[in-house]
Amino acid sequence: MILAPILQAVATAAKPWAALYSDSRAVSSAVTFFHLGGLLFAGGLAVASDRATFKALRGSDEDRSRLLADLSNSHRWVLTGLAVIFTSGLLLALSDVKTFGPSPIYWTKMSLVALLLINGSVLQRTEQKLRAGSVLTPSTAPGKKLWTRLRFAAATSMTLWTAIVLAGVVLVESS
Repeated sequence: MILAPILQAVATAAKPWAALYSDSRAVSSAVTFFHLGGLLFAGGLAVASDRATFKALRGSDEDRSRLLADLSNSHRWVLTGLAVIFTSGLLLALSDVKTFGPSPIYWTKMSLVALLLINGSVLQRTEQKLRAGSVLTPSTAPGKKLWTRLRFAAATSMTLWTAIVLAGVVLVESS
């Protein structure tokens, strides 16, 4: 397997971190807390924003205008949470490279995270186009397409956050 030498090199480089992580309950607890806390914070805010999107789509132009402003503000916080999740997740993976590196469940979870990031980019670009074009009424042709894309991205976001949590649970249970 071509990955074996790479995984071995990463495991060797990460050995001091892995030892610290396994020898210190405080360190392992802190890293786990930041990973789960980031997931709760970013995922919770994202899912709440996704729910607000569905609600605003059934509402008035004023509701949709407020939604676009709220989405713009929430993206910053979700990205901050994702940075915490990424950093802590990397530290968790480096704590046991030989377990996580070859795990198909781990790579499935990472693929879901990549899809979440791509979807988040689509969601953010769509929201920016809606705001820039002041397309608040979904009945206009360009507006309908953008609002439909926003609804799809919100539904995809909820699905991906849920799938990532499921993959994380399966990963922990299988390791």
